[in-house]
Amino acid sequence: MELIYDEHAAQLRIKHPVPIQPDKIREQREDAFTHTLDTGDTAQTAAIDVGANSTLFVVTEDGNAAVSHACPEFERLQSYSGRIAGLQSELLSKESTSRLIQRLYDTRTRKCDHSRNSAVNHIADWLLERNVDAVYVGDLTDVLDTHWSAAVNQKNHAFWSYRQLSARIDLTLSDVGIVFQEVSEADSSSECPECGSSEVARNGDSFRCHDCRLDAHSDVAGTWNILQSEGGPMARPAALSAERDRSAPTEGAYWGWNGHSWTPVDFGKQLRPPDQPSVSEPANSQPG
Repeated sequence: MELIYDEHAAQLRIKHPVPIQPDKIREQREDAFTHTLDTGDTAQTAAIDVGANSTLFVVTEDGNAAVSHACPEFERLQSYSGRIAGLQSELLSKESTSRLIQRLYDTRTRKCDHSRNSAVNHIADWLLERNVDAVYVGDLTDVLDTHWSAAVNQKNHAFWSYRQLSARIDLTLSDVGIVFQEVSEADSSSECPECGSSEVARNGDSFRCHDCRLDAHSDVAGTWNILQSEGGPMARPAALSAERDRSAPTEGAYWGWNGHSWTPVDFGKQLRPPDQPSVSEPANSQPG
């Protein structure tokens, strides 16, 4: 056991090493999950869309869908960022930071990492329960270069840290025996996954095909297209309109982050983050 003094938080933190047995490392990793792959049963594939508003949007080839909703957590990050910016504006000209600012930075990073990593572990267990042995994950590189916007850039880089999230998905899925493959997400929502028409309209989270009248969530349409391009025709996803106010189906898994774990919530409902950051400035203290 190791005691480490966190100067910014004025706290002692404890690190406790856990021994790893090389010959049993796979067993130790799998023990962290409720489910395992059943090699004697028919396995299936899935696709994951890493969205700006949804941490992870998953669709399996038999039509099961799961959504990890991210908007409340992004609002939490913005509240921390606003608090940090306010304190930075109060610093003296010769100062670059303060202990309180560093505490806020550390807390913000820790909370974002916790939410993101927990989402990946949760989805991995959900995939194992459905005996998914291969997953295609949309690569946002081409999308961000072509369709850049300040809001989406902040969510995918400053908040979700897309590359870190992708690496975490790869590591976690590999630990439990699921094959990970990253594929381009460019134009994944530019055609209808139902009829193949390019006569579609996309506005934020809304997706509509003018030919077959498919009305869906754009992330569902994009994930559906990714999975069909890699594995062929598949069942229509259950949660076509997840997060939408009208006619949202009750099928599928819709998850919200409560600050500690991902819990099931009704479609369209969001777990709200605290109004203010949990780290507050002591009374009568100075910004420096």
